[in-house]
Amino acid sequence: MKAVVCKEFGPPSSLVIEDVQSPVPGEKEVLVQVKACSVNFPDTLIVQGLYQFKPELPFTPGSDVAGIVKQVGEKVTHLRPGDEVFGFVMHGGYAEEVVMPGNACFKKPPMMDFPVAASFMMAYGTSYHALKDRGKLQEGETLLVLGASGGVGLAAVELGKLMGAKVIAAASSDEKLNLCKEYGADETINYSKEDLKNRIKELTNGKGVDVVYDPVGGAYAEPALRGTAWEGRYLVVGFAAGDIPKIPLNLALLKGCAIVGVFWGSFAMKTPQKNLENAMELMQWYGAGKLKPHIHKIYPLDESKDALHAMMNREVRGKVVIECS
Repeated sequence: MKAVVCKEFGPPSSLVIEDVQSPVPGEKEVLVQVKACSVNFPDTLIVQGLYQFKPELPFTPGSDVAGIVKQVGEKVTHLRPGDEVFGFVMHGGYAEEVVMPGNACFKKPPMMDFPVAASFMMAYGTSYHALKDRGKLQEGETLLVLGASGGVGLAAVELGKLMGAKVIAAASSDEKLNLCKEYGADETINYSKEDLKNRIKELTNGKGVDVVYDPVGGAYAEPALRGTAWEGRYLVVGFAAGDIPKIPLNLALLKGCAIVGVFWGSFAMKTPQKNLENAMELMQWYGAGKLKPHIHKIYPLDESKDALHAMMNREVRGKVVIECS
């Protein structure tokens, strides 16, 4: 089978496409013919050796997978060969076949095509876990989403609005913010030309926001935290800016606020039943037409490097997807 292979940590241009041996599923695993795999920002960090976890070299990147079951392990009872599925792996998705944990693999709704299915689980799973389980977002509260036009950010905007919050979307261009408005943002902040902290204050009449969803980090983290309300919740989702911010902890004391970590991948692996419950709720909303992943562009497997470069260069609004077979 063909697969994208990372033989040494470096830029996406160092990746190669090779014929490799097909994987064999264990007793609790599923072998899937990959039809599509979406690109997520952590993929750009993993291939450079900059992510929290470094896979052993060589490895194939890619986590968000949709495809067709080819083989199931003897202890997997909810799937069978031929089922159309989507789910999550730690890495291995940029390939024609991948082995997935059975408890992280779900039947794909018939009306959901493979590129959309591959764009769904990580973005919406992360954002729903963040807002529901970690941020305890309530109807009527105000949610600020940084990096709001990206994959997880746009999902957070859409879900926040669906959960009854007032949503403030923050991004780096008016074009990106226009997309956020289409997905339900009530207010917007262009932090490339507006002062983030002052604009938060203006939009909340000085109260601040109840929940901050931050997949960006860097220079925007501290002003966003300073813009939280009393007993606000600041959700640490990721560091797309590249810099891990150093936060003055006296801010948490002065505001009585909570700084809360969000790591959906570990949540999904450690508490699969809770993750399944969240996934089922998301599927119901999708089936009712209340969720609509935005696909920016679809690339063939041979152009995986270009997809990663587009993600690194902040050219992506919503999701980019690699078609693998």
